[in-house]
Amino acid sequence: MPKALITCDCLGSQAIDAKGLSATTGLDVRPPCKALCTSQIDRAAAAIRGGDAILCCTQESRVFDELAADLSLPAPPLLDLRDRAGWTADRASTLPKVSALIAEALLPARPAKTLDVASEGLCLILGKAHVALSAADQLSGHLGVTVLLEDPSDLPETRAYDVIAGQLRRASGALGQFRVVIDALQQVEPGGRGAFTLTAPRDGGQSECDVILDLRGDTPLFPAPEKREGYLRADPGHPQAVAAAILAASHLVGTFEKPLYVRTEPLLCAHSRAEQSGCNRCLDLCPTGAIIPDGEHVSVDPMVCAGCGACSAVCPSGAISYDAPQVDFTFRRIQTLAKAYLDAGGTAPRLLVHDAHGAEMIRLSARYGRGLPADVMPMEMTAIGAFGHAEGLAALAAGFASVHWLPGPGADRLALTAQVALTQAIAGADRLRLLDTSDPDAMSDALFAEDAPAPVANPVRPMGTRRQITRQAAKALLPEAGVIPLPEGAPYGYVLVDTDACTLCLSCVSLCPSGALGDNPDLPQLRFQEDACLQCGLCSNVCPENAITYQPRLNLGDDALQQVVLNEEEPFACVECGALFGVKSTIERITAKLENHAMFAGGDKLRMIQMCDDCRVNAQYHSEDNPFTLGERPRPRTTDDYLKKRRDH
Repeated sequence: MPKALITCDCLGSQAIDAKGLSATTGLDVRPPCKALCTSQIDRAAAAIRGGDAILCCTQESRVFDELAADLSLPAPPLLDLRDRAGWTADRASTLPKVSALIAEALLPARPAKTLDVASEGLCLILGKAHVALSAADQLSGHLGVTVLLEDPSDLPETRAYDVIAGQLRRASGALGQFRVVIDALQQVEPGGRGAFTLTAPRDGGQSECDVILDLRGDTPLFPAPEKREGYLRADPGHPQAVAAAILAASHLVGTFEKPLYVRTEPLLCAHSRAEQSGCNRCLDLCPTGAIIPDGEHVSVDPMVCAGCGACSAVCPSGAISYDAPQVDFTFRRIQTLAKAYLDAGGTAPRLLVHDAHGAEMIRLSARYGRGLPADVMPMEMTAIGAFGHAEGLAALAAGFASVHWLPGPGADRLALTAQVALTQAIAGADRLRLLDTSDPDAMSDALFAEDAPAPVANPVRPMGTRRQITRQAAKALLPEAGVIPLPEGAPYGYVLVDTDACTLCLSCVSLCPSGALGDNPDLPQLRFQEDACLQCGLCSNVCPENAITYQPRLNLGDDALQQVVLNEEEPFACVECGALFGVKSTIERITAKLENHAMFAGGDKLRMIQMCDDCRVNAQYHSEDNPFTLGERPRPRTTDDYLKKRRDH
């Protein structure tokens, strides 16, 4: 745990309150340096030797890493306070903000889970001969190259790499494990005199490779091609793009660490039950196609997953959650930033959620523009899509006056817009905004111009699942609210049952993945607990009478935590013993429909429909055409019987 903070005012370009920071953070904050990375680098060396200090400069990280290497010591932890807080046109005190940023940096984070991916450098190049063969010439000294040509008349007279002809039918996989299927496949016959010849074409040729270099300039082989690791694509008409792709391909040899971005809990998944489709939210949003149906749940291909985080934000049950870092760590960051800011004397902080692209915008704004206001707290996310409605509401409940999302070019704006809209429907549009700009000055101007509403009077720090946190945060923000209408597709809501159509068959109860729908073992009732409903669609899809519809809403009342009766009917009394069973209207309707049926004519057959299970079995057993009557059981034959038969003959 770091005990000291080494600060630098960067040639006097920012003010640092070392004494105030010591008081708010509990760390040993020494008087700031003027030039920690140059003339006062001895102080950095001393801090590295001590091993318990944070250096407050990320711009010169290379200098400090090299210094640590020269000292044969681990690289020191670094913290950017200058760009995110110190360089600003705001004249208000930055002490609360800097204190909060330091507190967040001290949070212990669990190391990310990774998977080793091995690439042996087997590269498949696609494209016209003049571009693909030129790329092969450059890569053949670094990778094992195969060029796929659609026109077999352009065969080169070289064996430095392999050339095949055919039509690519299908490609799947990712770095280190691509699989391709090629039709009309022809391979070079290496022997003989004169020009090379090709084998006879055959369909369905299969092969594997580690890297695909696509220079066709055609439709990409994969959805979201820029997110598919190992798949490099360039426009053949732009030499610079082709050169960059060739350079990138030449480095894709060796063992790489692939982050495991998400964690799955299949038992919580509401995708399907009994071959009936339910929730498809993650399937509809996944840009790379990494999520696929797998029986009653979905599965995620870790090699294809690009870690956008959208699935975690929309999953209503928690079956998929972001794990790099964990969801609960994101909530701890939010709460730590808010609490530390307020404890340091701040009153109304604002949260700016961004990704790596947004971090660069903040640095440019700080160096050349107005920077961030003193009350705006930047929070960088590995994947901004993982910051959904639950996180936004938790931030407001923790004491933030407003929340801004600043998406970068790689963010899924459709998914993010839906999450922002859901959060606005619960907490109000004036508190949450999508700041969709790539201009650092426009970003700063929007934040300086914002007139944020007052934060919650009594901040809370909810705990539990994302659904529980959403409910607790909404109650803190809107203590007088009862039922909040939500947009279509929201994962919270009520189930509406057409009681005239419902027969209380209870098919919906048996398939409800969250237990929101239940029955009463003693009475014909359909019961419902709103807090547990995922609005997954399973009960509506399975209902044979089409009696179920949905009402998206967030009920903050206590009745949402209790079971209510959606439909009930009078039970039927057995005509033999009087025991209650079934539904009276259903038994009477079935009896009326079958009274003229030939199979139920005569005797007590029709009457058996009106009996409970025990009495029906008893009546069948004692009836003249009892199906259980099989006659006297034959005596088992023994060895003596066989020997007697042999003697008699």
